[in-house]
Amino acid sequence: MYGHTSTNPFEEEDIAVLTEVQLPYNLIVWNDEVNTFDHVIETLIEVCDHTPEQAEQCTLIIHFKGKCAVKNGDYQTLKPLREAISERGIGATIEQSK
Repeated sequence: MYGHTSTNPFEEEDIAVLTEVQLPYNLIVWNDEVNTFDHVIETLIEVCDHTPEQAEQCTLIIHFKGKCAVKNGDYQTLKPLREAISERGIGATIEQSK
């Protein structure tokens, strides 16, 4: 809105804090030089509800960068996803967002 000034000087800070509270953890999948692209893509689609395109992009990032944050959320939500990925022989960890 043109000419609008916030009446709350802490508004921006409150929004940033709220974002951190909502999504404090990342589910990281690691490159292992063992699993095939197709296996990782299939896992991300089935376990993380990724679209095929999203899963393929994450898999390429994992391959070239060594890891990729494939999902974010609270620890209790990510824990069963990490376990399901690990059960398929793919390395995964949960890390606190920075």
